[in-house]
Amino acid sequence: MGKSQLDAFWMPYTANRHFKANPRMIVGAEGAYYLTQDGRRVFDGLSGLWTTGAGHCRSEISNAVALQLNALDYSPAFQFGHPLAFSLADRLADMAPDSLNHVFFTNSGSECTDTATKIARAYWRLAGSPSKTKIIGRVKGYHGASWGGISFGGITANKKLWGQGVESDYLRHTMLPGNEFTRGLPQSGAELANELEELIMLHDASNIAAVIVEPIAGSAGVIVPPAGYLARLREICDRHDVLLIFDEVITAFGRIGDWFAASAFNVVPDILNVAKQITNGTFPLGAVILKDKIYTAFMESGGDSHNVELPHGYTYSSHPVACAAAMASLDILEREGLIDRVKQMAPMFETKVHQLKGTPYVKDIRNYGFAAGITLDPYPGEPTRRPMEVGLACWEKGFYVRFAGDTLQLGLPFITTEAEMDLIVNAIGDTLKS
Repeated sequence: MGKSQLDAFWMPYTANRHFKANPRMIVGAEGAYYLTQDGRRVFDGLSGLWTTGAGHCRSEISNAVALQLNALDYSPAFQFGHPLAFSLADRLADMAPDSLNHVFFTNSGSECTDTATKIARAYWRLAGSPSKTKIIGRVKGYHGASWGGISFGGITANKKLWGQGVESDYLRHTMLPGNEFTRGLPQSGAELANELEELIMLHDASNIAAVIVEPIAGSAGVIVPPAGYLARLREICDRHDVLLIFDEVITAFGRIGDWFAASAFNVVPDILNVAKQITNGTFPLGAVILKDKIYTAFMESGGDSHNVELPHGYTYSSHPVACAAAMASLDILEREGLIDRVKQMAPMFETKVHQLKGTPYVKDIRNYGFAAGITLDPYPGEPTRRPMEVGLACWEKGFYVRFAGDTLQLGLPFITTEAEMDLIVNAIGDTLKS
């Protein structure tokens, strides 16, 4: 493609000038591999964007999508419904931990953030505590690129251009000195959750609606919670009547070897956000899964039955084609036992990725399930340059490794073989050594 053909598309989260000087075009995909415009096969080391764990171009999903397009291509979600939306909602409620029994559909993780936090604030208004409006996020947290996402997220680069967003405050992140190169959950650091008590003392619980965290922070570089940290957040929220929101847009549906991080860590939030893997990346869809008490509060405060209880939604909420893709995707995960496969193979992946310890420029390695983050020593004053150089060199070797901030990130497809693990880890190691 000529330069003039590249100008019109303003690419998201991309160094546009750098990319358009040397484009990296993907034209096909199959299984765990991409096909580039110049005919190379590239191993997909991030499952798309944490989205395609079951592998690309699954015929079961494309067939389900085609059938749905030919039966019902679109249906309004305002005041009307289609059966598949209710079936998918029932399925998600059955899969989610106890008491998370109601589902509101969105189109993305960003919309999940906006939806969950709006519902949280409205819930307290209905419960007679209208001053409970503040949302507490976490430094290095990522909750999407919407106003809610950048307001409650804690990645500086995603915030600095836009000015004041929605008022919020932040817990510290959980990367503690001394926990470098921990395999799995760090055994020290749960006390960081006690900072929530300090923020509650500062703002008073009467002004705080919810705390939103990723159980494992993905976009900031796979930051794994210390053992007991999430449970302590839950205890503090319960003690002060603050809702707890888990952003599981990356962790849900297999990434960490369980259906949800809430299940894996035995900590049930009041609201749980999902997207990405729900359709295996094939169609935009997100869902906010909520406890009974929240849904019931809206229904009981709705007045006459013809009144709209929640004045919120999206044109494509519960899109029938997205629902068909999700049902087919969940079928694959269940039928092929891919969640258990991740759980069984995660220790092998952990061993292999930690073999990079001692490699030049590697400052830290963190991992859980089929996710890993590798922090690199920066060039002076240029923290993002080395990860970019390593990531692009790996691309030329036939491996897609995400580079973001000061980290390399891996989110292996659930179908990854042991040999493929060796190949991608060796490619990173060889690149760093060279």
